[in-house]
Amino acid sequence: MKLLRVGTVGAERPALLAEDGTLRDLSGVVADIDGGLLSDDAALDRVRSAAAGGELPVLDGAGLRIGPPVGRIGKVVCIGLNYHDHARETGAPIPEEPIVFMKAPDTVVGPDDTVLVPRGSVKTDWEVELAIVIGRTARYLETAEEALGHVAGYTIAHDVSEREFQIERGGQWDKGKNCETFNPLGPWLVTADDVPDPQALRLRLWVNGEIKQEGTTAEQIFPVGEVVRYLSHFMTLYPGDVINTGTPAGVAMGHPEPKPYLRAGDVVELEIDGLGRQRQELKDA
Repeated sequence: MKLLRVGTVGAERPALLAEDGTLRDLSGVVADIDGGLLSDDAALDRVRSAAAGGELPVLDGAGLRIGPPVGRIGKVVCIGLNYHDHARETGAPIPEEPIVFMKAPDTVVGPDDTVLVPRGSVKTDWEVELAIVIGRTARYLETAEEALGHVAGYTIAHDVSEREFQIERGGQWDKGKNCETFNPLGPWLVTADDVPDPQALRLRLWVNGEIKQEGTTAEQIFPVGEVVRYLSHFMTLYPGDVINTGTPAGVAMGHPEPKPYLRAGDVVELEIDGLGRQRQELKDA
């Protein structure tokens, strides 16, 4: 299933992208798409039955804002340097264990919402990422296979980063990762049963129409199941939590000088096979 949330900021309602391409209203079936729904098998079955019945009201998508596909996110956990080619382009050694940092849930915006270039920024960068959405509480998982059973689904994350803040301002990544609007998410949450192999997805990102990133999740150093298993030994993962799993090569930081960092007026577009597409225009904060 392709689940999404539509409407104005803070007033999104649940919806479903049907197989015929129409947008269907789920608000008569479930209250929201959040951890409560994703951990409730009976509620998900009701959604599937309603979708199969073809009786959900059609929504007119013209001019309708798409919000983040998950509401009330508890935490956003991120994995750095998780692609072999990205580690090579930055000159970093291949990590022996996943590099973990956090983004505040309030960085999350809709997939086509405006991204703000922070005041004083000179190195705002792009990163297309596969995002995991947790569906079952995960703690101390033993195997990657077991961990995959705790995944509700997948979506696209744009892990926007300010490299000067991240690297040159005291070495704390969080400062370059938590600026306002720095985690566009969506458009859809595609349930795990519709993503047969999360390690066989192609990712692409364009800036002003020029392809900048084109990679595959097969390049991940730590695959999806291992990421979830590993994190569950350091924190409890709850339904509705989001994990950004890293980015392939092609970020601005990896280019030769002068590096093409983002500026107000730039347009960034992202897509992952089967998970949809994002588009953001950048403006000054």
